[in-house]
Amino acid sequence: MSNTQTTATAPATGSGRFIVLLAMGAFALGLDAYVMAGLLPRVATDLHISEASAGQMVTVFTLCYALGAPLFATLLAGRPAKIVLACALVIFSAGNALTAFAPSLAVLLIARALAGIGAGLYSPMAAATAAGLAGEERRGRGLAIVMGGMSIGTVIGVPLGVLLAEHVGWRGTLWLITALGLLALAGITRLPTAPASPPPPLRERVRILGDGRVASIAVVSLLGGTASLGLYTYLAPFLDDTAGSPQVVSAMWAWGAGGVAGSLLIGRIVDRTRRPFAIVGWILLLLTVAHLALPSAARLTWVVFIPLVVWGATGWALQVPQQHQLIAARPDQAPVAVALNSSAVYLGSSIGSALGGIVMAAGVAPSALPYCTAALAAVALLLHLTVVRHFTRRSASAATAGATPAPGHHPARTAE
Repeated sequence: MSNTQTTATAPATGSGRFIVLLAMGAFALGLDAYVMAGLLPRVATDLHISEASAGQMVTVFTLCYALGAPLFATLLAGRPAKIVLACALVIFSAGNALTAFAPSLAVLLIARALAGIGAGLYSPMAAATAAGLAGEERRGRGLAIVMGGMSIGTVIGVPLGVLLAEHVGWRGTLWLITALGLLALAGITRLPTAPASPPPPLRERVRILGDGRVASIAVVSLLGGTASLGLYTYLAPFLDDTAGSPQVVSAMWAWGAGGVAGSLLIGRIVDRTRRPFAIVGWILLLLTVAHLALPSAARLTWVVFIPLVVWGATGWALQVPQQHQLIAARPDQAPVAVALNSSAVYLGSSIGSALGGIVMAAGVAPSALPYCTAALAAVALLLHLTVVRHFTRRSASAATAGATPAPGHHPARTAE
């Protein structure tokens, strides 16, 4: 029995309330992961470093989220989901507290690494637990609620965190995130104690990549994360260079509002249409167009909010149908598949943050960054329409040949 199936043995009554508790932790994660982009200029000034160097705190966070957490997951083998989630939030909160104390870039990077490990432990376990609590028919909505917690943390928490930093400094904002992490920890203690596996270790995530369908979907998620989250790291320098005025808070409101809409609506869309492949294609197309439109729109004041909203909506919406495709590809390894997608997204974000810093340090204007990320999104779309389609059709054909479909079941429609 898989982790998702095991978690589903929790009491059906009140499962929605338990999923909301999981979303509380996701809210703190969403705030922490994205507020640093808005605080980047303040951190750079306070620590007397360049913005390109300060941007590497996002690189370290997301890299440890993607790769560090699986290595630590083996230490929690055999523990109930609630224990894993609680330990993750303790590590996450400790990392943020250390970030608030950081006197130098070196300490800051260590602190962000610790916070990233905690976030990486929490997020895939919360997603797998929510999917199990929701059941197969409402899996998309369960995943969307957890993703919605992260996006709400972005749309509400990030702009408020940036505004708060104007009065109490960026360190005060990090203390707020620490407090939210501890509050989420208190909520997690109310979850039922159901046996479940911790986030799968790195070797399991690598092993499942031997499946061509899984590997191709993960690569698309990685490129999507590189394009969307990588550019977000340098949103403030981009706006300053393009529009001549930071407008960071307003831009974050627009991007985050799109993220909330996309993450909360996508679950219903996937559940209703049962066509995650087609949905991913449309999302990547819109993401590409939004990034291409950003530089021109940024010079027209309020017009820039249109591509920002579309960018936020597509960036956040992408992960639910991707998770759906991975779970469908390997239902016997659902927790591993969900964790793999999470690692791919944040590894992509880490790559995007690092490449953005390198490109800027090399003298490329921040205003040109959206063209680079649009190209990455276009490559992701091309891979999705060719490689992923090939493996998806092959899997559907193999399933049809191996068993007689039940009445009303259409593998090809589910796949595409």
